[in-house]
Amino acid sequence: MEQKEKTIFKKIIDKEIPSTNIFEDDTHLAFLDISPVRFGHTLLIPKKEYIWLQDMPDDEIASLFIQAGKLMRSIKQGLSCDYVQLSVVGKDVPHVHVHLIPRNFDDGLHGWETQTYASTEEMNMYAEKITSRL
Repeated sequence: MEQKEKTIFKKIIDKEIPSTNIFEDDTHLAFLDISPVRFGHTLLIPKKEYIWLQDMPDDEIASLFIQAGKLMRSIKQGLSCDYVQLSVVGKDVPHVHVHLIPRNFDDGLHGWETQTYASTEEMNMYAEKITSRL
């Protein structure tokens, strides 16, 4: 049986590679991103391995975001930033991770490219595709 290779996050959890830890408990680990968008950019991960957030049980998602809220408040106060941007991307490393990025209103960082629906009908079609699965 072929054993899958450990992700960089699993190696950090297992203390095989160093990290600058901000917080750790039995189920979560938060550490500074080595390629920060802004200094203080923190990554929060569950210690249990999931690739995608939607694959996590609801109670573990709730726990992850409760901890994210605590970290956001600490980052905002500790770094005197205007707010903390939260982002869940997850495709660069196949292990759920939450980015907590300290931001200031005038920091010059801009958001994502946006799209425009062609019509209200098109927008409603997308809404129906999502709500029909709830």
